[in-house]
Amino acid sequence: MQTTNQLLMIRPVNFKFNEQTAVNNKFQQACAQDHVQIKALNEFNGFLKLLEENEISVLVLDDTLNPETPDSIFPNNWVSFHQSGKIILYPMFSLNRRQERRQDILKAIEKKFVVKEVVDLTRFENNNIFLEGTGSLVLDREHKIAYTCISERTNELAIEEFCHNTGYQSVSFKGVDSFGFPIYHTNVMMCVADRFAVICLTAIPDETEKEKVVNSLTSNGKEVIEITIDQMNHFAGNMLQVQNKSGYLLLVLSEQAYLSLRTDQISELEKYNPLLYAPLYTIEKNGGGSARCMLAEIHLPLRQT
Repeated sequence: MQTTNQLLMIRPVNFKFNEQTAVNNKFQQACAQDHVQIKALNEFNGFLKLLEENEISVLVLDDTLNPETPDSIFPNNWVSFHQSGKIILYPMFSLNRRQERRQDILKAIEKKFVVKEVVDLTRFENNNIFLEGTGSLVLDREHKIAYTCISERTNELAIEEFCHNTGYQSVSFKGVDSFGFPIYHTNVMMCVADRFAVICLTAIPDETEKEKVVNSLTSNGKEVIEITIDQMNHFAGNMLQVQNKSGYLLLVLSEQAYLSLRTDQISELEKYNPLLYAPLYTIEKNGGGSARCMLAEIHLPLRQT
């Protein structure tokens, strides 16, 4: 299934602007760091409350002060969870982000879910080869297709290894922002849901690659809903479709992303699912990621009680 009603979130304890990631994450904006952790924690708690009020199951674990991991609020970059029972660990670009991979988090997952295998791709870090989870990989889980925007953080060798371990096929392309700079993560420019996909096609300069992506999406039953570069810059591509406990589909995004959408785009999306949005401005500005980045989908089978 494309969607799940089980999510992992990491509550921040020392969130702040990460200089190590800013070198190739142009969505980050350096700003005064006064009370950033307090503001980010308030946004996190408000977002969590919104999800829980809509009957979405969230496993919440706290970050630790030591080691220092300012981006721990984005767990989807270092781990992914699959219906086959596999957990995959990913090679991370920034040294301080590699510290986010914690065994106690994996043990907490194993208490609630069936884990059959842990696939560790982190050895690629030794050769400066990176693949940052479902930031780099936008997955069509039903049809086993991984959409990948090639960048310094999304390497084709690591993509091949992911596909070898999961049975996925890759649809790769190059994406750039309005200044021609490579887009650091695929999930800021596109989202794949059960019957639709949101994507900034303008960010794919090569017409052949653009056609390849569109053909793959439409041939697998997705309505393509386009967003602009400006909307992408407001995190309108950083959405995630989830289920609640009753099986209803919901599309999760930030308030900034929602406000950037036109009324016709909102109507198109609402044909498929209601939209849930929360203010995440501090997290977006300092972290360069939004609602989808904060959610690690847990597709593992639940343990029988």
